[in-house]
Amino acid sequence: MEFAQMLEALNERILNEQLIHATISQPRMRSNEVKRIKLKPVMVKELYHIQVEYQYERILKHDNILLADFPAKLEAIFADFRQAQLRFTEESVHIQLSKKNKVLWKQNAEQVTNASLTHNRKKQYVLEENTAYPFLVRLGVQTADGKVKQAKFDKFKQINRFVEMIDDSLSYLPKDRTIRILDFGSGKSYLTFALYHYLKIEKGLDIHVTGLDLKKEVIEECAQIAEDLNYEHLEFLVGDINDYNDETAVDMVVTLHACDVATDMALARAVRWGASVILSVPCCQHELNRQLQAPALDVMLQHGLVKERFAALATDSIRAEILSLVGYETQLLEFIDMAHTPKNILIRAYYTGKKPSAEQFERYERFTQLLHAQPFLAKELKIERP
Repeated sequence: MEFAQMLEALNERILNEQLIHATISQPRMRSNEVKRIKLKPVMVKELYHIQVEYQYERILKHDNILLADFPAKLEAIFADFRQAQLRFTEESVHIQLSKKNKVLWKQNAEQVTNASLTHNRKKQYVLEENTAYPFLVRLGVQTADGKVKQAKFDKFKQINRFVEMIDDSLSYLPKDRTIRILDFGSGKSYLTFALYHYLKIEKGLDIHVTGLDLKKEVIEECAQIAEDLNYEHLEFLVGDINDYNDETAVDMVVTLHACDVATDMALARAVRWGASVILSVPCCQHELNRQLQAPALDVMLQHGLVKERFAALATDSIRAEILSLVGYETQLLEFIDMAHTPKNILIRAYYTGKKPSAEQFERYERFTQLLHAQPFLAKELKIERP
């Protein structure tokens, strides 16, 4: 297929309002500040738009483009990127472009009913509302006929948001061997089961997942559920992050709501293992709050509530910066709406091996010096200017 034919085929589907979502990746130039682009249809003031999400190294930017104006934008996007995964109402399409714009086009038929838009229409979830998923039924999120229980709808949305994060990470995971995944502090394991279901059952990947938690009763219950569901490559173990030494290399590390420096311990362990993907939702960040001595910020820090919230945000910012200094492309993202929980920041990090610049080190040092703080994660990873 020629480049012009590819654009024509894509635009025909998009202009006919068949797009569900798309991820465009692999920048042609290493200097390109945009690492990835996502597309999805949205309704804005009753008009159909395509939302373009630009993913930079640390931030996201959005642009809503009227449908009629989108073909020109799509051509400009493919001038800068070489790979795309697109999902339409009747098929999914994978595109790979060579340096000379030779097009490799692969498509698979699929039927998506009631494809819906965001903003003014009902949200389309990766795990659909009226489809019964055995793990969600067993965990009490759905009824046997696939209805989401009213009291569990926030949990259902959280699970779907997490699955979206997992889907975004697929290109960073190995394809020629078993993918090793660890979930530190797995708790009741809603998200551990969701991860396993999506990667193993829906994507058919070769994975081995371990959930680790200190609560023996919870681990025994989760292990029984995994056995009942025939999830052969999902195990649950009683244990602590610091005492777990059974691995030499791990591909993905998940740590959700590990309290205070337990998050840093998990992040440090993930870095030492060379994990390609890290997904972390921190909790109870007290360490920096105890250290803060910043006269320049006294107007804020004189208020205990403000100081606590500032310390939490500063802690996550420092964690993200430290991960970038050791070779990760790192973002801070909203995990679930603030209306449901204040613990809504997710640290997403992909290993790229990119060496940090002197300016990055200077920025990190200026900030920590301003706060008069020595972050635990920096000590664990022995962060020093090269």
